[in-house]
Amino acid sequence: MPQPDFTGEPQWYEDYIARNATDANDGRLVAAHRFSGNWTGWEMHPAGDEVVLCISGAMTLHQEFPDGRCETVTIAAGDYAINPPGVWHTADIEGEAEALFITPALGTEHRPR
Repeated sequence: MPQPDFTGEPQWYEDYIARNATDANDGRLVAAHRFSGNWTGWEMHPAGDEVVLCISGAMTLHQEFPDGRCETVTIAAGDYAINPPGVWHTADIEGEAEALFITPALGTEHRPR
């Protein structure tokens, strides 16, 4: 289904979830994004694993797990990482990076960094 232009803002994701609510936990948002700076917020997907595949450049993912544990992983072109359900995550970008995301969008939450 065609979607409105992507803005990268939390409201875009909230509107996406509302437009596709009938997908329930089976729905996935598949999107590629180019970044030239650090993310300004955190996000969390309670409905399932999110796959992050780095297409170019490199990105450092920061993850905060529900048990309070924190992990950091850097991925470069061809590498991927998983953001498990319920894990808050953000990213730092050195230079530019592009990544493909496969996201279980239902119930996604955002918070400032």
